[in-house]
Amino acid sequence: MLAIVLIAIFDDTLAPEGPNDIDVAERLQSPSWSHPFGTDDLGRDILSRIILGASVSLKVGFLAVGFALVVGTLIGLLAGYYGRWVDDVLMRFMDMLFAFPAVLLAIAVLAVRGPGSGNTALAIGIVYTPIFARVTRASVLGVREEVYVRASRSVGASDWRILTRHILPNAAPPIIVQTSISLAFAVLAEAALSFLGLGTQPPDPSWGLMLAEGAATSSSPGGSPSSPGSRSS
Repeated sequence: MLAIVLIAIFDDTLAPEGPNDIDVAERLQSPSWSHPFGTDDLGRDILSRIILGASVSLKVGFLAVGFALVVGTLIGLLAGYYGRWVDDVLMRFMDMLFAFPAVLLAIAVLAVRGPGSGNTALAIGIVYTPIFARVTRASVLGVREEVYVRASRSVGASDWRILTRHILPNAAPPIIVQTSISLAFAVLAEAALSFLGLGTQPPDPSWGLMLAEGAATSSSPGGSPSSPGSRSS
């Protein structure tokens, strides 16, 4: 995992060629010393595109989980701390999002916003927000009745101070675990959406988009590539 992250950070330095350097004469070459992973249907170096695709996929994953972490944690804090009608309204809204399958909800968001890396991160973030909200709420429900919280409330501490100084730090461990789990699934979700033609758009490299291009090339007669976008339509 550390190696993949380092490759994504130093992508331009490690990539032997530009991800969009086209050489039609070298198209569909098998692995060799000059192209360790071979070339695609346009003669682009596959290793370079995989390295640059790692940067795109991880960036979308971190942005999506960051959005879900901030929004979901805020919703969970408010619902768990205040309870009653605040809890009912916020959690019922989260239940509405939970009612949709994750990929279907992401596709619906992208249908409204349009394809692209930024919109893909937003769509995945919306999908994962209810998960963080529920995890945070469950932790807050256990922490808000602790002695130190009641003591702070008794001496007149504000709700904001109690939430940020006492409740959130002690409710953080499950949230941190959920963040690490969601990062992996966010990368897979980005790849799936790009495979369907709804995520990263050509010519930018993405792992899911490269799989779609490879599948289209191998399934078309004579190795003539078809557009990944036609697969999703």
